[in-house]
Amino acid sequence: MSGSGGISRLEKWRITRYFLVWQLRQAEQQVRTLEAQEEQQRRRSRRARAEQLWKIEPQRSGSVTLLHRGGCGRFDNAGALIDREAALATLREPDVEPCPVCAPETGLTVQ
Repeated sequence: MSGSGGISRLEKWRITRYFLVWQLRQAEQQVRTLEAQEEQQRRRSRRARAEQLWKIEPQRSGSVTLLHRGGCGRFDNAGALIDREAALATLREPDVEPCPVCAPETGLTVQ
């Protein structure tokens, strides 16, 4: 400590270090918040894209082939998304039915 009643250089550096640690924590929290927001935006974008497309659930024994909206959670295979024209052609097939949950045909009738 200095003899004039002020704080010592060591104390000043401790205060500086404390402030910088606090500032780093604030920055890390902000980065985590922004990363989470970006991930949510990516998920929303993927979901919006999937809603513009369709997917086909292959026929299983005792069932028919189903056509789903791209975002339908009943059949979760987003790797095989098809466009509107392919979905229309698929729905015309005799052994294909629209999903009763997501009703993909409504997205095909409106252009």
